[in-house]
Amino acid sequence: MITKAQILSMLFNKQTQLPTVLSIELLQGKEAHLDAAIKISWGKNSTKFIAEIKTISTPKVFANTIGLLQSIQLPSNYLPLLIMPYLNETQLDTLIQIGISGFDLSGNCAISVPNQFTFYKTGKKNVFPSSTRIKNVYIKNSSMVTRVFFAKSQYTRVGDVRNEINNRNLLVKIGEKKAMSISTVSKALMALDKDLIIRRNEFLYFLQPEKALKKLTANYQPPKIEKSIKLKVRNLSETIYNINARAEADKLAFVATGLSSSTQFAVADRGEMLSAYCTSLKSVLSYIEGNYDDNFPNLELIETHDERVYFNSYIAKGYRWASSIQTYLELMNGDKRDRETAEQVRAFILQR
Repeated sequence: MITKAQILSMLFNKQTQLPTVLSIELLQGKEAHLDAAIKISWGKNSTKFIAEIKTISTPKVFANTIGLLQSIQLPSNYLPLLIMPYLNETQLDTLIQIGISGFDLSGNCAISVPNQFTFYKTGKKNVFPSSTRIKNVYIKNSSMVTRVFFAKSQYTRVGDVRNEINNRNLLVKIGEKKAMSISTVSKALMALDKDLIIRRNEFLYFLQPEKALKKLTANYQPPKIEKSIKLKVRNLSETIYNINARAEADKLAFVATGLSSSTQFAVADRGEMLSAYCTSLKSVLSYIEGNYDDNFPNLELIETHDERVYFNSYIAKGYRWASSIQTYLELMNGDKRDRETAEQVRAFILQR
């Protein structure tokens, strides 16, 4: 992996892959506690930048650096600049939209100087591919990129996919988690396109839902459970209704597990017990304090902050249920009876 010192050396010795019409000059000294002061010239126009240099090109690093450059106060007559090993087209478009310039070591750039010029270059191959790879897009939070195509099968732009994901992510809506970045979505879409799960041309559309379901199933990992409790409440329906009302007001997430949600998508008998995920077990218990005991429990509360279990959940008849995808994955991870029920849910998903 390239080091920051090597990148600075490349800048000083003018060894970047940028178009020769751009002149890059590394100035002496540092400003604003960032990595370098740089002057970029194009023809008769020249502008000074304060640069933040990153040695890897992961979506998280890109998003965090953008946040830093947007928040820091720069010296007068300087503009913010991002330098990474690789910047894809979507990232370059993002930089232009938010008014930050950037270039990579592969020959791509988006240099924008208000009232002077904008220089945009993309299409150069990534010479540092290991720095941007998402190892598996079917596990953890990146799996939501696949899941969102089951909710809506066609999109016009990458940004539309990102917006749909964040709009359906309950933890993002209540402020519990940060929104998924456009760069993360873009890289996941590239992997899905390569696997022929989706097709990218003038639109992005779902190509093989069955294959996507198999990939999600094979890579499914249950959520990390932080705390759990089983209890007996006097009136389950009324209790759930009250919890949902209080949770929404207090910006908490509360949703039935996939196993308990199976009755919404299949003919299944889950007994009297309802299991539900929540982001604060202590808060939920305070909503029903004095109205429960431990004998013959009918409600299980599970605290987790895993975004997947809350993703695309919905409210019906006073209950918030898990999505059909989360339900299917939990059933497939269960016993023989659960897997038999999962076949009904699978049929429901593919028919839609």
